[in-house]
Amino acid sequence: MTRLIQSLSEISTNYDALFVDLWGCVHNGVQAFPDAVKALQDYRKGGGIVILVTNSPRPWRSVAKQMLGFGVPEDAYDAIATSGDSARTAMYMGAVGQKVFHIGTPDEVAVFFEAPEILEEAMEVSLVPLEEAEGIVVTGPRDAKADLDVNRPEFLYAKQKGLKLLCANPDIVVDRGESREWCAGALGALYTEMGGESLYFGKPHPPIYDLARRRLSKLAQVDDAKIMCIGDGIGTDVMGGIGEGLDVLFITGGLAAAEFGDDPVNPDPVRLQDWLNEQNLAPTAAISFLR
Repeated sequence: MTRLIQSLSEISTNYDALFVDLWGCVHNGVQAFPDAVKALQDYRKGGGIVILVTNSPRPWRSVAKQMLGFGVPEDAYDAIATSGDSARTAMYMGAVGQKVFHIGTPDEVAVFFEAPEILEEAMEVSLVPLEEAEGIVVTGPRDAKADLDVNRPEFLYAKQKGLKLLCANPDIVVDRGESREWCAGALGALYTEMGGESLYFGKPHPPIYDLARRRLSKLAQVDDAKIMCIGDGIGTDVMGGIGEGLDVLFITGGLAAAEFGDDPVNPDPVRLQDWLNEQNLAPTAAISFLR
């Protein structure tokens, strides 16, 4: 049975570190959630460590800069682990070859195609047309609101060539303010559905948790029993945390808010438990919004 709580402080003293999702928990892609920021600041003042674990395809420094623009101050966290850093490491180790075809927006090229610091020796990677590519790298849709089927012709060609697709963000959708948008994970799922092979490095997959633990180990040695994951994605944050053997606090007011009644601040406990049973997942606790 998942415990429904009203504030992070009800359970936070049981943990020495938090692995916290960003989008939908700390900000909405436009601005920070003040209560969430304060909850994390208070937790850190009490001696806890906050590692932000995000499926953003961006390097951690780019995410840190972006968060400042949203109003998330640096004293709300200790370190950041991104799907982008995890995926870039794999790319520069040759996961999809040296010549890659990129799908995403132009601004993502500048931040993604730079060798990560943790690699002492990085393979040279060049961007080429699809016809010359050894693999595909997806940082996101070219148009986050367009029909995904526009990618089918390219994916059909790539599948026939046997190209692997490196997905820099396993999230399927995200809410930017009041608008829902497609993420790179939707393209990875489409390519898999079409018979191609997609590679993932963000939540719920192990590589990003390995990166988060490495970020944490530079600050303190914390046993897994003292780490709690926080997030609103049932198939990413919750599934990933449980898969790693970690406790999980599920944010009900995020992506799945409509499942639990008309009032996101006060989710219906019965509907919540029934829905979690349907998902066959049992997070340690749940809260409407991080506060």
